[in-house]
Amino acid sequence: MRNISLIFRRVTRPITLIAIFLVALQSVRAQDIKEGESIFKSDCMSCHAINRDVIGPALMGVSDRHDEAWLIKWIRNSQALIASGDQTAIDLFESHGKIMMNAFPNLTDDNIRNILAYIDAETAALAAPAAGEAVAGENGQGGQSDDVSNFMFVGLIAIIVIAFLVILVLNRVIRTLENVIVNKKELILERDEKEEGSGKKFVATVKRLAKNKKLVFFVVLLVVVFLSTAGWKTMWNIGVHTGYQPVQPIKFSHQLHAGVNQIDCQYCHYGASKSKNASIPSLNICMNCHDYVQATDKYNGEISPEIQKIYTALDYDPSTGEYGDNKKPIEWIRIHNLPDFAYFNHSQHVTVAGIECQNCHGPIETMEEVYQYSPLTMKWCIECHKTREVNYKDNAYYNNLIAAHEKLKKGETVTPAVLGGIECGKCHY
Repeated sequence: MRNISLIFRRVTRPITLIAIFLVALQSVRAQDIKEGESIFKSDCMSCHAINRDVIGPALMGVSDRHDEAWLIKWIRNSQALIASGDQTAIDLFESHGKIMMNAFPNLTDDNIRNILAYIDAETAALAAPAAGEAVAGENGQGGQSDDVSNFMFVGLIAIIVIAFLVILVLNRVIRTLENVIVNKKELILERDEKEEGSGKKFVATVKRLAKNKKLVFFVVLLVVVFLSTAGWKTMWNIGVHTGYQPVQPIKFSHQLHAGVNQIDCQYCHYGASKSKNASIPSLNICMNCHDYVQATDKYNGEISPEIQKIYTALDYDPSTGEYGDNKKPIEWIRIHNLPDFAYFNHSQHVTVAGIECQNCHGPIETMEEVYQYSPLTMKWCIECHKTREVNYKDNAYYNNLIAAHEKLKKGETVTPAVLGGIECGKCHY
């Protein structure tokens, strides 16, 4: 038994190192593809798709059509490559309608290689079913592809992991059997004595402490303080909806639109700078982009289900580009709610005070689904008003106040209209 245990211990270490190395190797390759996917979606997807032409050509099999060094030069600055007289670049430019591709000088060679790795992976994933059927028809064996190699690689890792687990289990069993054979009777008796003795000691300790009146009073006092604090905190937070995150009818990602694509908040919420309400954007604003961007890569060439909800609400046919008459509004669920007696004007804070959206709504550009970030309580508002500095320079509101004071110093008449007294919001809110 002991010899077998020693053998298992010697074999375990090298197998563990091999498994860790193989998993790390696969993880690095997956990480490169993941980085390439992220760059592709942020910089390339607006003009290119893997399996279909968009503004630019489909990229499936691009590594087979062109050399990697040439692709790096083309992606970084296609205009410079065409100007240098490269015939391949000139032919490609003329064959696709002479549409000039954007330059990406910020991308490193490794960034571009990662993009190409992602395109190759997507190409292999799309071509694997068709290639498998064709080879199977010729020789009945299904061919030897990268998918088979990946399958064999993953299978090898699985076998190593299973063998490692079996070794660990057997080693554990051997140790247990050795202990049982050597110390069977002594172990059982000692365990029973300890359990019985510990149980009696615990009961005796509890009885002794229960007779101590000062300790009992102190414990009861702590429980009362804890429950009172918890109750007070619960009642104080009634009506505070920090973290409120309802499920919206369309899964609109602010992380993608405001974060990755860096769309300005006021492009959609156009009322924030000029009215009380920030306004919910109409679906026509969505169509400014999604008339062209349809996000089909993740859905086997089909339009994204969330974008399809926009088309359905507008009764829009993307294949013909025509709108029908059966339009229906999207019933969005309001997240940030103020009491009816509280008045808040977005334009006063955005335009006059110059406050960024993130000051109240939190890191909105990182939210996959929007939730209420701030408590929006009166205390929270007052704390901001106590600490924020008023920017009165070149501010029309404060310029009017200064002008009114100058008139008062000169003895001239100042009416409520001069101080903004005829604005609608002064009375109608």
